[in-house]
Order: sequence, then C-alpha cells, then structure tokens
Amino acid sequence: MHVQEWLETVPAIAVYALVGLVIGLESLGIPLPGEIILVSSALLASQNGQIDPVVLGASATAGAIIGDSIGYAIGRKGGRPLLAWLGNKFPKHFSEGHIATAERSFEKWGMWAVFFGRFVALLRIFAGPLAGVLRMPYWKFLIANVLGGIVWAGGTTAVIYYVGIVAESWLKRFSWLGLVAAVLVGLTSMLVIKRRAKKTVQNQEATEPQLP
Repeated sequence: MHVQEWLETVPAIAVYALVGLVIGLESLGIPLPGEIILVSSALLASQNGQIDPVVLGASATAGAIIGDSIGYAIGRKGGRPLLAWLGNKFPKHFSEGHIATAERSFEKWGMWAVFFGRFVALLRIFAGPLAGVLRMPYWKFLIANVLGGIVWAGGTTAVIYYVGIVAESWLKRFSWLGLVAAVLVGLTSMLVIKRRAKKTVQNQEATEPQLP
C-alpha cells in the first residue's frame, strides 16, 4: 500500500506519534525512512483537515532533536566499540568507509556537520552517535541539533504542506512525484557518500604497508 494511503487509515494522533517515532529512531542511528514518512504526512495534512501541520512539524522536530540527543549519549558512552558493533549489524550503513567519510566531515565542519547532516540521508543516521563518539562538546552539539531539527523537520513540513495547498488540483500527481523525489534525493546522497567511502578505504589500503 502507498505510504500516504496507509496514513489516511489511522487517526491524526497516531500520525503525529508515528512521524516522531520514526524520525527519532532514524536520528538515534537506526536506518529508517524518516524523510519519506515526513513528506507523506505533510502532503496528507494539506488534504486532511484533521491533521494539524503545526503539530505535525512539532512532532517531527521533537523526534529529530530527542533522537539525536539519545544517539549522542549512546555514542559518548559506547565509544569506538559501538561503531564496530553497528558495523556488524548494519554493514551497508556503518561500514568502515562510511564511518571514515563521516569522521572527515566532522573534523572539517564540526558542529555544522550535525546541522547540515540533517539534510543528508546517511549523515542523518550518523550525526548523533558519531558526535558522541568523537566527544564533541555537548553545548555545541545541542545548538546544532536543535537548529538542524527545526530547519529540517519544521521546514520540510511547512514547504511540502504549502506546496500541497497551492497545487491542490495536482495533489495526487504531486504526492507520487514528491515521494519519488524524496527517494531519489536519499539515494543520491547515499551513492555520493558510498563513492567517497570507497575512495577513503582504497586510499587507506594504498597507504598501509604490504605484508611480506
């Protein structure tokens, strides 16, 4: 069943809870389609008067901020062994190459990596736990986390909602295109990071001394 069609069958409060939960778990470090759920829910809100876009945006923002904060705490406590464990559980998302790429982003951009990481599929999963593992000062993480959560979750909800209102006569077509666009953006982000991760691993292998 289409994501939006399924969302239409559940009460508004369940939609708020689902959006907050999925985005929270994704931000915590569990690979889930948070962006697709958010886009679908915002489009549904533009058609369904029972779903309040403000409450929806607040739920998404709260899930993003809380999830990232929990991920930070887990990463700070678990350290490097946590990343190794995640690599075993989710090798496609937490491979050594992906982690190396994310670490370079943090070293280069610092708290901006947490902020802008909201808009990149894999970094959205990495940001919280990796910030904790790398011992980023919590006050820096908190500022970037809150601002990033508000801009990404609240901004996405507002943009998709108002576009849906303006394009009401084209809503069904836009719903489909909106979800496809969200998937394509996510896949493109993953492919770019995968390519960089692969290059990082190859560079590391090239610099390692050869065994006799």
